[in-house]
Amino acid sequence: MTVLNVVKHALEILYPLRCCGCGAHGFVLCRECVESLRAVDQASTCPVCGRWIGKRIMCGDCILEKRGFHEGYYGFYFEDRLRDALHAFKFQNRKDMGRYLIALIKERIIPLSEKCDVIIPIPVTEKRLRERGFNQSFIISEEISRITGRPVYPSVLRKAKETKDQYSLSKEERRKNIKGAFMVQEGTSIKEKSILLVDDLFTTGYTAQEASRVLLKEKPRQVTVFALARTPS
Repeated sequence: MTVLNVVKHALEILYPLRCCGCGAHGFVLCRECVESLRAVDQASTCPVCGRWIGKRIMCGDCILEKRGFHEGYYGFYFEDRLRDALHAFKFQNRKDMGRYLIALIKERIIPLSEKCDVIIPIPVTEKRLRERGFNQSFIISEEISRITGRPVYPSVLRKAKETKDQYSLSKEERRKNIKGAFMVQEGTSIKEKSILLVDDLFTTGYTAQEASRVLLKEKPRQVTVFALARTPS
């Protein structure tokens, strides 16, 4: 064993955590990676989809498109180290990463308690749940629940079909991919409740739009969306 390998082995024992952004020892996310994250500025973005406009007015797409959800809140831009961190959270079983990212924006989460009665995570299929061992949107929802005191309703929405990851598809492919993907669990009652619909990543908004469309059939008071990350454009 080389000296380098001995040092690496010692570091793994002393600092088993690895930064999800750069791999540095001893951190969920190191200071340098935290400082590189770019939070979505609500004051200069569309209040529905979070697109940067320069001020808080509804963008043209959200005026023309029936979104279903009336308002959206977004954590960070999906870029650089945040992209790596979210990938580790979603595909490498780093649930601590998802919890840590929510903790970073706790002060922005607290006001969401006034926006909702219940929290509903975007679901995954049973197959995907077995593969990953967890639903990342449920982990995010749990953390939001701890901060806001609002309950999580994890079984309201069901994934009716397997879909591809939206970020890997073209705009039109995303719309087709997610169409008919969700259903409401039989016997569920969300009538007159204000819902916070939670996802890990917002791209075109078609996932949130389709889930909202299905939820609105149950006559909730309103649907608000929260996504931990959103694409920059």
